[in-house]
Amino acid sequence: MDALYQYAWLIPVLPLIGATVVGTGLISYSQSINKLRQPAAIFIVSLTGAAMVLSFLLFWSQVQGHEPYTKMIEWASAGDFRLLMGFTIDNLASLMLVIVTTVAFLVMVYTHGYMAHDPGYVRFYSYLSLFTSSMLGLVISPNLVQVYIFWELVGMCSYLLIGFWYNRKPAADACQKAFVTNRVGDFGLLLGILGLFWATGSFDFAVMGERMTALVENGSLSAGVAAIFAILVFLGPMAKSAQFPLHVWLPDAMEGPTPISALIHAATMVAAGVFLVARMYPVFEEIPVAMNAIAYVGAFTAFMGATIAITQNDIKKGLAYSTMSQLGYMVMAMGVGAYGAGLFHLMTHAYFKAMLFLGSGSVIHSMESVVGHDAAYAQDMRMMGGLRKYMPVTSATFLIGTLAISGIPPFAGFWSKDEILGATFNANPALWAVGWVTAGITAFYMFRMYFSTFEGPFRGNDPAVRQQIKVEQLQRMGLSMGPGAMNSQELTLDTEESDADHHGHEPHESPFSMIFPLMVLAVPSVLIGLVGTPFANRFEEFIHPPSETLQDVLEASESFDLNEFLLMGGSSVAIAVVGIILAVLMYRTRVIDPGAIASRIKPFYSLSLNKWYIDDIYDVVFVQGSRKLAKQVLEVDIRIVDGLVNLAGFVTLITGEGLKYLENGRAQFYALIVFGAVLGLVLLSGVT
Repeated sequence: MDALYQYAWLIPVLPLIGATVVGTGLISYSQSINKLRQPAAIFIVSLTGAAMVLSFLLFWSQVQGHEPYTKMIEWASAGDFRLLMGFTIDNLASLMLVIVTTVAFLVMVYTHGYMAHDPGYVRFYSYLSLFTSSMLGLVISPNLVQVYIFWELVGMCSYLLIGFWYNRKPAADACQKAFVTNRVGDFGLLLGILGLFWATGSFDFAVMGERMTALVENGSLSAGVAAIFAILVFLGPMAKSAQFPLHVWLPDAMEGPTPISALIHAATMVAAGVFLVARMYPVFEEIPVAMNAIAYVGAFTAFMGATIAITQNDIKKGLAYSTMSQLGYMVMAMGVGAYGAGLFHLMTHAYFKAMLFLGSGSVIHSMESVVGHDAAYAQDMRMMGGLRKYMPVTSATFLIGTLAISGIPPFAGFWSKDEILGATFNANPALWAVGWVTAGITAFYMFRMYFSTFEGPFRGNDPAVRQQIKVEQLQRMGLSMGPGAMNSQELTLDTEESDADHHGHEPHESPFSMIFPLMVLAVPSVLIGLVGTPFANRFEEFIHPPSETLQDVLEASESFDLNEFLLMGGSSVAIAVVGIILAVLMYRTRVIDPGAIASRIKPFYSLSLNKWYIDDIYDVVFVQGSRKLAKQVLEVDIRIVDGLVNLAGFVTLITGEGLKYLENGRAQFYALIVFGAVLGLVLLSGVT
């Protein structure tokens, strides 16, 4: 079995080989490689599949009780300093390897159908493979330096994939926004890494935790400084996992193709942040200030994301804010000490959120045959409705994902979310209340999404809806509907022409390559939560925190209280059912008019619709503010810096022009000048 562990480094290397071979071919022989679409896809998917098989073998070995395996080599040394690199396989790493490889493999299979007609098909597969390799490398990294290297590679790949359709301005802007926002968090992470190394002299997770605890206990390091280091490190996960206030990049990332949206939101970029918090748990758990900060940031993010999602009409952006909210649950769990519950929800969420995103891609793929390729129409749920009869597999799997994320038993999300809420109640009832309310909001907006998309009449050919969306588009672009702007008649003509272009098309089920991953992901979305039930929590036994022994976990599981479970689980299901009932009344039976409610609570509706105005504030403060500062600096540069340089040049020019007339080559004239200078000095000295 040890031979298997010795080759664990192949897991990130296999996708890297695929990305390197295909990517090099694209650079060197672009036209030829682009023609080999299917061979390139098979090559990359096969390598990812091999990495997935190896990951499952390692995971099974860890489940059977194999000791953690670490292999290190000396990468660099200088005096007493030695930088080690290598890989480590333990329970956490093996779990993450399975999550990443399975989701990545299914996303790659799905991509064949979704990107079938895209000219960048081969390039997209190359980027996907590099992205997968980067995340897998991060997962098996044994120290913070190596984590940081792969952390930046993950960020680079997300930039490439979010901006994959770089000729579209929204995509180009979105990838830049993601890049800049994550640089803020990554700079904090880098400062935290350097601070921890300065304090502990190590980049190893366990060693840092032990030494930090000892330093704070003996007074060598103040608790405040230790908290600053920990919070600086947390800035990295805060950006990667889209936690407030560094969450603004995540919804805009929907400008990338849907397969990458699924991969980012389920198993790679956003999962990297929660994974790093888990890896750094030996440091965080002994610093109460840092743990509280993590918990409160997570709770606020969960609530904010849910409240924004309830007014989103773009199906992908609604799911994006849902991801933000669910990540808040995971981070909150880590902050209150529920290490296992946070990772349990990370696992269950990876599968049902990947299924939901791929399901949204299936819907968009179908809608494009009706309304065209304009994302404003193809992704807007107001253009949908009644798709269940056209897309039975997509609708059934989407409903399963909706039930799972809403926390309805026995679906996977119930068990993981309930465990988080239970642990949070024991640690901080106020945070539990936030999480409990958020659970109800989650059920409401997810069933709103399901009913708007799959139930009721189909609205894809309704010119009134299309015109309303067009008006909103123009308003977002800052265009008025006054004189000189597009008037309502022009909008009507535009709508009629667009309808004529797609007349006669109906929605349809997606090809098998797209619905097969949905069917596969539906299985863990239903069943995988059963490994973490509170009365037989096998997941907790497997993934227990580094500071706890298996015996501690077993003793805790034996103290299972059925009444407490029924009370906590029942309350979370009850609030979810309330949310579902409201969604049914508003969006299925239409007994309640959502528009009337929105008009009565206009300030709150506007707050949600405008995403709490966070993007507007950032635009004024950071974007426009930095531009104004740049203009002021430019003025200083032109008028003062350039002015001084130009003045020096001008003075030199004038004096040179004047002095050249004194250079005539006559010795008598030079003597006269010397005599005049001496006479002037004598007179000057006499005056003084």
